[in-house]
Amino acid sequence: MPHKCQLCQKAFASRGGLNSHMRTHTGGKPDKCQLCQKSFARGSLSRHMRTHTGEKPYKCQLCQKRFSRSGHLNSHMRTHTGEKPYKCQLCEKSFASGSALILHVRTHTGEKPYKCQLCQKAFSCRGDLNSHTRTHSGEKPYQCQLCQSAFACSSNLNCHMRTHTGEKPYKCQLCQKSLAFGSSLSRHRRTHTGEKPYMCLLCKKLFTQSSNLTKHMEVHRLQK
Repeated sequence: MPHKCQLCQKAFASRGGLNSHMRTHTGGKPDKCQLCQKSFARGSLSRHMRTHTGEKPYKCQLCQKRFSRSGHLNSHMRTHTGEKPYKCQLCEKSFASGSALILHVRTHTGEKPYKCQLCQKAFSCRGDLNSHTRTHSGEKPYQCQLCQSAFACSSNLNCHMRTHTGEKPYKCQLCQKSLAFGSSLSRHRRTHTGEKPYMCLLCKKLFTQSSNLTKHMEVHRLQK
């Protein structure tokens, strides 16, 4: 990470990341979103507005997938090329983006620099903190333009949109079945592997899905 802050010595993979970080020292956020009242550094408001409008102007020419930011498109292109230029110096694992590497390194260090000011819970990335904060405020700024459903985080909106589009981007490498959600793919894989990660603490019975464990626990409750 060659770009180092001279004020706190924190390092970043790109100059843009360093520039954004510097504003945490200077406090320069002159532009305010009129929809959610958040403030942004000069040049960042237009990107933020896409979280409200759903606009995705950057399109992959190989698979036609669209993105709200050029950086996200650049990272996506590496899923086609297989390029992973960001390498962890602790375990040699490689990543397609600098941000993914930063988050990974925190699994080694245990660093959680983003703390909730209401309950003091700490998080390894700012996005998780933002989503958590909305559990206190009840805010749901990400709105579906097709059915008016609203969500606390953009990833939930993206998943919801697949109920409209029918998109199934997660493919099982064993049987080629496609699924709409990563969690659905994880559950489906267990039909191949036989894995049962959910265990009843009362009778030690194992289950492939948490919902089956929940139903099973109800049997114990009724037997009391």
